[in-house]
Amino acid sequence: MTRDRVGRGRLVRDYGRPGWALGTGPAVSPPAGRAGVRGAGEAVPATHETWERVPAQAVRAAEEVYDLELSDLTFVDVAGAGALVAAAQRLPGAAARAAPAAVRAAPAAGPVPARPAGDRGADVMSAVAASFPPSERLGPFAHPALFYRDEREYLAGTLPFVRAALRAGEPVAVAVPAENLTLIRDALGEGADAVTFLDMREAGRNPGRIIPGVLRAFADAQPPGRRVRIVGEPIWAGRSAAEYPACAQHEALINAAFRGREATILCPYDTARLDERVLADACATHPTVIAAGSGRERDSAAYAPADVVARYNEPLPPAPDAPALSFDRDSLPHARHVAAGQGERLGLRGVRLEDLTLVTAELATNSVVHGGGTGVLRVWAEGGYVVCEVRDRGRLDDPLAGRRPAPRDQRGGRGLLLVNLVSDLVRLHTARDGTTVRCWFGR
Repeated sequence: MTRDRVGRGRLVRDYGRPGWALGTGPAVSPPAGRAGVRGAGEAVPATHETWERVPAQAVRAAEEVYDLELSDLTFVDVAGAGALVAAAQRLPGAAARAAPAAVRAAPAAGPVPARPAGDRGADVMSAVAASFPPSERLGPFAHPALFYRDEREYLAGTLPFVRAALRAGEPVAVAVPAENLTLIRDALGEGADAVTFLDMREAGRNPGRIIPGVLRAFADAQPPGRRVRIVGEPIWAGRSAAEYPACAQHEALINAAFRGREATILCPYDTARLDERVLADACATHPTVIAAGSGRERDSAAYAPADVVARYNEPLPPAPDAPALSFDRDSLPHARHVAAGQGERLGLRGVRLEDLTLVTAELATNSVVHGGGTGVLRVWAEGGYVVCEVRDRGRLDDPLAGRRPAPRDQRGGRGLLLVNLVSDLVRLHTARDGTTVRCWFGR
């Protein structure tokens, strides 16, 4: 999938002649010096069906097609990448080719699950409760909160957990802020070589990225049936007010994401530096807790993860006086170009500007396909970030949308996942009359 512009789309002649025109923008033609199909233009919602259909027609027209060359594509959204893969798979003996310097891999993504436009039926969070079983029905999955007051209590709670995994031959990962990472690594000594370490301030900067990009990424890479252990510390002193609601929802959603899995995720909480609201939420998002200095795990009487997800599904603060652009299917490319221009004017460069452009394309496409056919885009500066917001009339019922790794053979369903993977923060509010997604990109 390309995230770079690598040329200009052009029209070639009518279908059936040496080049085949695909509507008003994309085109295919024979590549120079070899049998095959060369694509140019854009793979976006208006052209997905054409991209899936025309290469097969080109096969019949040319009798032998060996290459599907994509290096002249100017933009490919995530669902478009799926259409191109499907087209390539239908070419006899085909090999997809793209100029390596022009095409850069991006995390796989695609549309979010269907959101009925304007659905004013059951409570918008009705699906949330069904995602969370009572703690006794989590099966082999365990998710204790570890409360600690100082370094000594931190190590007393985490080291035995990690060492028990090493003794049992269980895969173990430690994903905590860098300073605590150093504490655990140094205390383990030679045993640290068998542990996977991740700086949560980097890997988990966006809380929406942690389940698919950290926890599931590690657990899913292990042999089937092997129990895994993870120390995960997604909440630390210094998390911003904008980040915290997404953090609390993340901790609640772990229970649904890992239900029935052979896994234990231990989550440390610094009681000396985190406020009472955070500690109360920890008791609601973890089925068991370990009191500071006690070493004893007990059931949490406050366990209610669905309540936490619903409570932090709160309206986002009003956007500043930023220009609003309404878009529909026909104006998706314009919305993408406007976001890129605004992002560059506000200080984004290079990969971060590409990320903003890609996220805008995915969110806008989701609005058109799943959110009532239209949406509203805003882009503005906020502190050291550029913020992109897309609103539409759809409703998002699945609290884990964008937080599940997609199976390799799944077509589509990855768009919000990509948004979480490349943004520095994603906040989402969904209600009966619409959904707002807001994304931050560091300048």
